[in-house]
Amino acid sequence: MSGPVRIVSEATQTFSFSRRATMLGLGQGAVALVLAGRLTWLSIAENERYTLLSESNRVDLTLIPPRRGWIVDRNGQPIANNRTDFRIDLIPERLDDADKVLARLTQLLQLDADQIDRIRRDLDSARGFTPVPVAENLDWDRYASVVVRQPELPGVAPSQGYARFYPDGAAVAHLVGYVGAATSEQYRETKNPLYLTPGFKLGKDGLEKSLEDRLRGQPGAKRVEVTARGRPVRDLETRRDTPGQTTRLTIDAGLQAYAARRLGNESGSAVVIDCQNGGILALASMPAYDPNSFSDGISRMEWGMLSDDDHLPLLNKAIQGLYPPGSTFKPATALAVLEAGVDPNRIVHCNGGYQLGNRRFGCLGRHGPMNLHRAIARSCNTYFYAMGREIGIEKIAAAARALGLGAEYPLPLPSQRYGTVPDATWKQRKYNQNWGQSDTLNTSIGQGYLLASPLQLAVMASRIASGRELVPRLLADTPVVGGALASPEHLALVRAGMDEVVNGAGTAGRSRLQVPDVRMGGKTGTAQVRRISGGARGGLNVPWKYRDHGLFVAFAPVEAPRYAAAVVIEHGMSGSGAAAPVARDILTYLFDRERAMQTLDTLEAGWGGNIATRMAVKAAAYRAARAVPLPETDVDNMGTAE
Repeated sequence: MSGPVRIVSEATQTFSFSRRATMLGLGQGAVALVLAGRLTWLSIAENERYTLLSESNRVDLTLIPPRRGWIVDRNGQPIANNRTDFRIDLIPERLDDADKVLARLTQLLQLDADQIDRIRRDLDSARGFTPVPVAENLDWDRYASVVVRQPELPGVAPSQGYARFYPDGAAVAHLVGYVGAATSEQYRETKNPLYLTPGFKLGKDGLEKSLEDRLRGQPGAKRVEVTARGRPVRDLETRRDTPGQTTRLTIDAGLQAYAARRLGNESGSAVVIDCQNGGILALASMPAYDPNSFSDGISRMEWGMLSDDDHLPLLNKAIQGLYPPGSTFKPATALAVLEAGVDPNRIVHCNGGYQLGNRRFGCLGRHGPMNLHRAIARSCNTYFYAMGREIGIEKIAAAARALGLGAEYPLPLPSQRYGTVPDATWKQRKYNQNWGQSDTLNTSIGQGYLLASPLQLAVMASRIASGRELVPRLLADTPVVGGALASPEHLALVRAGMDEVVNGAGTAGRSRLQVPDVRMGGKTGTAQVRRISGGARGGLNVPWKYRDHGLFVAFAPVEAPRYAAAVVIEHGMSGSGAAAPVARDILTYLFDRERAMQTLDTLEAGWGGNIATRMAVKAAAYRAARAVPLPETDVDNMGTAE
């Protein structure tokens, strides 16, 4: 028997259809609302984001390296500035035949093997339209020779910008340092796209490195319309860069150059300080490198020549060289003696040395009766042995520190070296040994464990001369610091002895200033490098690296000191013969520039020319010894003035 039959009427069918249609309509309406909402969100809220994404597909943004701020001397004369830079780059994507193009560029630009190897390595790692540097700081003739042939050199992109330039070259190398391209490690640390921009340089050493934040400006940008594959279509607009800050130093650019040139072929340094405010007027270390070459990218040959040089042209001897100060330290011992209450007229008889137990400490001669004044003038070791032993090492060390030895100064110069002012505590900590009387005797004449840099010796001279604890300054906008140092009467006695060194019966009588009415006070010093018998120490038959160092500290004028200086000539054999004449001429420059330049011109004629000429001759000899061809540009510049 069958079940009940369900009858579907027309009304039922109509109702079912209407319900389904309503549900479908509601679903369609919901989807439409979602789509409309999403479109509204994209067109309004996300408009800026997608506009930028679209723009980035159409427009390529290229950074323009900022011009570095100038470094100028106290008178506004440039020490480091910027010059127009003509450069050549390669665009890998546009190169049809890299070998052919490189061969042609080698002919036009006189590229050497090192440069070609570097370019090939960069091309192998480069991608797309990222430029690969070929040469920079080109002269106009070589740059123009590429520009006129650009249609036949696909992939070659000449451009103009700005590059760092140091007018005085090697004379300021250790002062300002140099700039160079960022390394891959630096880019990975910062992720700064500017570091990948061709032509961008940042400080690598010296002031260029320590003042990077103020010298680096803000980059500009150039917008270029490109195709989907990145091929340039047309230039759009350019935003100019913002140059870095100009930085004024206390340096006198003319004096800096003169000091470097006056050091000649010697390995040494010279520092000059203004006794009124502690400003460093010159900080020269020679030999040196040319910072212009370093900034352009030094070749392997040049690096090898500098690294092999036993005169250490890569070392800033003014702040990193440490030497026993020798007899230049005796004014510090004299001040300690006076501050300890010893009568300056007290007599010590010098019979050629001082006996301590079974050991005899020699003097420079048999000076007879010596008081403090004559002992400074004649540099009598015996007097200072006796007085040093009497007052003890603690008072000597205290005077040395008060005069600036053993200190690091707040200067924007990296890698300063402190030196050593030894005492009993220091020796116990350093060597786990007790201090001995012989140590005191050696320290009292500037030998033994005592070490100082030329900068520290110049600070010592400036404090003796001024009577103030002057703190050396290099930036013109830093405050002057210099409180009272010691008893004015005691300092006057020390200065009188140093006056006698030069202008009386002292050890530097041949170095008197040849300037009317201006006297220089000073103190010579000879620092032993290696224990050699007395008769052989000053002989020319001793290998250069074993000869004694020559030192001299000075100030002028004696009556009212304005300038203080220190000169160290490595292995110069004596302070009076090697260092004092250099200091004399440097201080003469400050009082009589014309006379000083006449002296320098005569000396450079005998040395074979100015710094640039002698460096070029030396480089040519180094190349010849290694059978390296001399580039035409080097030959052309061999006689160029600094």
